[in-house]
This record gives sequence, structure tokens and C-alpha cells, in this order.
Amino acid sequence: MQFLKEILLCVIPIFVAIDAVGVLPLFVNLTEAIDSEARKKIAKQSVMTAFIVTICFVFLGEGIFSILGIKITDFMIAGGILLLTVSISDILRYGEKAKISAETSGTVPLGTPLLAGPATLTTTLILVGNYGYAPVIISLILNLFFAWIIFNKANIVISVIGINGTRAVAKVAALFLAAIAVKLIRSGITGLS
Repeated sequence: MQFLKEILLCVIPIFVAIDAVGVLPLFVNLTEAIDSEARKKIAKQSVMTAFIVTICFVFLGEGIFSILGIKITDFMIAGGILLLTVSISDILRYGEKAKISAETSGTVPLGTPLLAGPATLTTTLILVGNYGYAPVIISLILNLFFAWIIFNKANIVISVIGINGTRAVAKVAALFLAAIAVKLIRSGITGLS
């Protein structure tokens, strides 16, 4: 029973950190001109990338930080700046589409830094310290499975709100992503003191 409670205590913060629902409009925006099979491939690639990056970070993060003299707050600031750059780029893109390759877009930007971004990596590292590896890894798998399901149902989103609706939602989502990035930077800066 305690183990299930620990999983629940890990699932919720990881769900908030991954924010698959918030990433969905960006996924739709990036893949709107791609056929259904390629979109499914990108969904799978993004989830697998996020899993591999996060698992590696969970096991190696503290050691790498220690060797390089990096603090979690430094990582939050750098990751926040990266996310802010991605969001500003998306907001300022008027009408033109970035060239999307089914070979790489699942890895960058979807897998990382969007799904496995600074918030996810920092959250999992902190949770491992509190609850151990097993609850965190199980919670991560559950959340990424959820992300994969909603990415695979992106066609339904497109059919319900249309291309213009997805573009509008994606711009709003990019604005929220910018706000999340600023929050990460602010949290990192206040954590330095």
C-alpha cells in the first residue's frame, strides 16, 4: 500500500512537469502538414526520447552535476532560457512552417526539451531523492504512455477544431510555454540565494 501511495505522489508532479496536454497543441502545430503514419512515428519517437533522456538523467544527473560543479538551479535557468527561445521562435513565426522531418522532430523539440525538459528532469531527480527509483520510473512510464495516447489521437483534435484552431491554440500554448520558461528561470534565480 505504501508503494502505491509513493507512485501516486510521484505521478502527479511528473504529470504537471511533462505537461503532455500543454505540449499537444505544439505537437499538432509541428505535424499538421504530415500524414497520419508519420505523425504516429513522431509521437512514438518523442515519447521514447523523453523516456531515455529522463532515465539517463535520473541515474547520471547528480553525478554529472557534481563533476561539473552545476547546481539544479543552474540547470533550471539554462533550461528555462532554452524553452523561452523555443517558445519565442514559435510565437514569432507568422504563417510559415518550419521544415519538419519525421526523422528528427520527435527527438527535438518534442522529446526534448518539451516532454523531457528542465521541469521533468529536475522533478524526477528531486522525487528519486524522496521516494526512490522504482516509484519515479513507474510514474514516468505512466505519464509518457498518456502522452503517447494523446499524441496518437491528434487527428481527432485536428478534425474537431480544424487547422486554424490548432494554430491559434498552438500560439497560446507557446505563450504558456514562455511563461513556464520564465517561471523556471525565476525559480532558478531565487534558488541561488
